[in-house]
Amino acid sequence: MEDLEQLTIRKAAAQDIDAIYRLLAEYAKDKLLLGRSPEDIGYHLDNFVVAEASGRFAGCCALRYFGGDLYEVRSLAVCKELAGKWIGSRIIRFLVDQMRQRQQPCRIFALTYHPRLFVRQGFHPVSKELFPPKIWFDCSNCPKYDHCDEEAVMLELE
Repeated sequence: MEDLEQLTIRKAAAQDIDAIYRLLAEYAKDKLLLGRSPEDIGYHLDNFVVAEASGRFAGCCALRYFGGDLYEVRSLAVCKELAGKWIGSRIIRFLVDQMRQRQQPCRIFALTYHPRLFVRQGFHPVSKELFPPKIWFDCSNCPKYDHCDEEAVMLELE
């Protein structure tokens, strides 16, 4: 797993649901992201990508469409033993590159504890209040709703 030259990122498939669920649950128990049920992951599987290092599951991320030109990077998680190896950055770059290939203007945002990870990919800090659908849909169910300590970042593609 050390040779990250062998890192590949691909669309998630049904056989990835359990690995995605376990990884997200691991971070959710530490209140670093919201947990998702296997059913929810399966229902939104088209939103997910999976990173594999030497053919083994290394991380995941979802890109959620909110309508109009607004998208959210969410459920970004890397296996803890591979943290610090730029996998999260490569996943974000993969998703941004996919959106660039569409050649349509869009805004991509994230709520994160690691804004520098996103800033390195061209995102900039913004106010959380720009995203009421996000706040209402996900954040209203978060145990940190009244004292959110995540930062909002956004990338605008022309």
